[in-house]
Amino acid sequence: MLVFILSSFLDNIAAALIGGTIALVVFRRKVHIGYIAALVAASNAGGAGSVLGDTTTTMIWIEGVSPLRVLPAYVAAVVALLFLAWFASRQQDRWQPIQKDPMGDARVDWGRIAVVVLILVCAIAGNVLLDLPGAGVWAGILLGALIRRPPLHVLRGALMGTVFLLSLVTCASLMPVDELPPASWVTTLSLGFLSAVFDNIPLTKLCLEQGGYDWGMLAYTVGYGGSMTWFGSSAGVAICNTFPSAGTSGPGCAAAGT
Repeated sequence: MLVFILSSFLDNIAAALIGGTIALVVFRRKVHIGYIAALVAASNAGGAGSVLGDTTTTMIWIEGVSPLRVLPAYVAAVVALLFLAWFASRQQDRWQPIQKDPMGDARVDWGRIAVVVLILVCAIAGNVLLDLPGAGVWAGILLGALIRRPPLHVLRGALMGTVFLLSLVTCASLMPVDELPPASWVTTLSLGFLSAVFDNIPLTKLCLEQGGYDWGMLAYTVGYGGSMTWFGSSAGVAICNTFPSAGTSGPGCAAAGT
């Protein structure tokens, strides 16, 4: 549930990585593959109804669609969360119970929290003022480096996952798909299943060009549909940097039932 909430304003990649890091600590580095899948699914569901929570919903917002038209995606997303959270948590508890006592030396680094808030504010400002949220993100990162030194050592471990994710997006954008079937609930549902193997960013772009969709339903299906395979969403690819075994075990299969 924490990952779900974080994903509504931090982006699903960040939410999944934060959830994975917490899980490593509270479950003493023994995290079940089904629980990893649930973290990815929760991050995708949490971002479905927020224009700040997923790349696809941000694209819809940039095209001029009101954030209120995306918000109804949470109707389905909350149901999915309750389903996956119950079964995955029970499975994880049998595998490794949660650490009950807090760590005595744990403390909050408010400087790093300030950097996260700064990046988020810059992203919003870049979208509103320049129509370039990416420029705002990079501005926030550079300004944040003045507050806290970036952990450059993590780049080496994240490099392969990043290259793989960029390759998926590039291959998807080169597919000879010029149009989609007429906008309907059947088409929207089909796009949800397709997004598990075909990147949801170019799919959303085609839908925006075509028009006529229920944007809340579309945001949910193409966002959450990627949870069915580990490479179906950027959050799934990213969390495999923390849990390398997830990429070979297909974590999305455990969440596909939702």
